[in-house]
Amino acid sequence: MVATEISPARRSRPPLSLPPGAWRLALPLVVLAVLFAVLIAIHPRGLAVASMTPWANQAVTLAFVAVGQFFVVVTRGLDLSIGAVLALSNALASELVSGTPVEIAVGVVAVLAVGCLCGAINGAAVVFGRIQPIVATLATGAIYTGLALIVRPTPGGDVDEALSDMLTYETFGFFPTSLILLFAVVYLVWWPLSRTVLGRSLYAIGSNESAAFMSGLNPKRARLLAHVLAGFFAACGGLFLAFQTLSGDASVGFSYTLNSIAAVVIGGASLAGGVGTVIGVIAGAYLLRTISTIMIFTGLPPMAQPLFEGLVLLAAVSVGAIEMITSRNKLKVLR
Repeated sequence: MVATEISPARRSRPPLSLPPGAWRLALPLVVLAVLFAVLIAIHPRGLAVASMTPWANQAVTLAFVAVGQFFVVVTRGLDLSIGAVLALSNALASELVSGTPVEIAVGVVAVLAVGCLCGAINGAAVVFGRIQPIVATLATGAIYTGLALIVRPTPGGDVDEALSDMLTYETFGFFPTSLILLFAVVYLVWWPLSRTVLGRSLYAIGSNESAAFMSGLNPKRARLLAHVLAGFFAACGGLFLAFQTLSGDASVGFSYTLNSIAAVVIGGASLAGGVGTVIGVIAGAYLLRTISTIMIFTGLPPMAQPLFEGLVLLAAVSVGAIEMITSRNKLKVLR
């Protein structure tokens, strides 16, 4: 008999070991679970609907924006206009999402369409204009901010209150409706897309664009799609923020840009591209908001809270930047 050596790829892993790269999803979920337990322990109402619904609502806007940022990051880019798109969408919602049911529906569709258009403009500048994503979106972000200020020079406006109540309270009296909305939108967009060649191309071009092109994939179309999705989810975030506040504000976008990048990195995605999961990014967004809520209930002085939040953001972005710089081979980030 001739002994044959089993290749490392075919050797079975130990029963309790994780697949390569699984820690990127497991880590944010575990940390979120721990922080959520801490929040429940210190919250005056504990695990009650009155405490969980506001917690869920506060993070949904950031989760939408972070998911949009993720699609650009996975293609090895950054969208610095995503907060401005959110602000423009929020301002438009305060003008359009009110009136009769038909007017409200048309207003919602119009806001989402504007978000997709903004994303398409970003994608066109990157793909056809061959401008670096950071530079292109920094420029377009300034334009979108200006448009938001034209639509809503001062905070205000009107958003349908009945629709707001339906989306920001509870379903069946105990489960936050905002969580159902978040996962429903993400699922309906990402699940069918992930099963297409175009959806898989997003990861492929982020890992190795040349190899993806040689394999017959279309990097330009995938990168354009990534920016359109970023605009769509930013518009979703702007809409939900309008449902929360029943108004619009053109100045709300800047913090969401930075926090979306941090949520993507904390959620296990790599700024080097080609790595990450949507669920991990959502967990990263909720993790950031949970930290903020814990700081409030621990009695931390209000003036000190931005300092701690800034340190968390700096640490998250620094880790992602260091990984991107030191990763000479994109396969390295999969280990």
